[in-house]
Amino acid sequence: MITYLRKNPPRTAFDPDTIIILSSALDEAFASANATFKLDGQSEATRMALAKHIVDMAGQGEHDRGRLVEGALARLKL
Repeated sequence: MITYLRKNPPRTAFDPDTIIILSSALDEAFASANATFKLDGQSEATRMALAKHIVDMAGQGEHDRGRLVEGALARLKL
């Protein structure tokens, strides 16, 4: 998550506690996506796409880890 935020600064700043939530959501979403889709060779791109979705949702006010994970995975499946 930190790598994504450094490369793509969000419009809103996140406090350290929120970044921990976002990082945890990203780790969980990535593990789920990897188990579901077998990401051979697409791991980095998938992780960045999930990070983008999570940051976008957090920027709109969503800070619930479970909803961040579910939302990012739903967007990835589209």
